[in-house]
Amino acid sequence: MAPSAPRTHVAAALRMKQIALDNQDHTIRRLRAQLATERRGLVATKKELEETQVSLEASHKVIAGLTEIGLNMSKKIEKMKVKKHQVRANHVECHQKFQARIHEAEDSMQAQHLLIEVLVDEKDSLLQTIHGLQEANNAPAQFDDDWEEEPEEEEIEDIPLGEGEIDDE
Repeated sequence: MAPSAPRTHVAAALRMKQIALDNQDHTIRRLRAQLATERRGLVATKKELEETQVSLEASHKVIAGLTEIGLNMSKKIEKMKVKKHQVRANHVECHQKFQARIHEAEDSMQAQHLLIEVLVDEKDSLLQTIHGLQEANNAPAQFDDDWEEEPEEEEIEDIPLGEGEIDDE
């Protein structure tokens, strides 16, 4: 049995090596399958990342566009505020000019009214003088003493500065 023992020992060693190689081969195939699965997962993840990148770029473009629109709207709003302020200032200025004209007209009307009163008083005085002279000369009265006064005009009311203004809100 001596010669067969080393052969059995060598055969057993070879068998062990064959088993180890088979195990390594099985492990390599399993690792290759895992690697292929991981690669497929990596490709899918890479594709998702690319799609996400495209979506992000589109979102950034939309955000940039909306930001630009917002800035343009802000500029327009500021211009409208300036214009509104100018319109209000013009309105106040026109209101003040109209008030000044109204006051001038009232002052002129008051002056004319005073002048009319003075003229009426002077006319009355002249009529009395004429009557006195006619009576002194025994002449008949030629002037009619009935004086028709014009009805007084209604006063024009001042428009307060607060009325007619443009409301801010």
